[in-house]
Amino acid sequence: MWWSDYWPMPGMFFGPVLMFLFVIACMAMMFFMMRGGMMHRHRPPDAMDILKERYARGEINEAEYRERRRLLEA
Repeated sequence: MWWSDYWPMPGMFFGPVLMFLFVIACMAMMFFMMRGGMMHRHRPPDAMDILKERYARGEINEAEYRERRRLLEA
């Protein structure tokens, strides 16, 4: 009925291998995308960052900045 005069091609081996590699690559991409999202979360600014920003904007003068920095570092 369904005859063929040739053996299965040696290239047939690569189909399942490529499919396996494709699934592994998809899983690796999902892992790195999810991990990257967790790594880039913004942390709330700490008191020293807020102090530096206020000094940079000119809200406090140098004497106030130094005094408050000394208190925060103590």
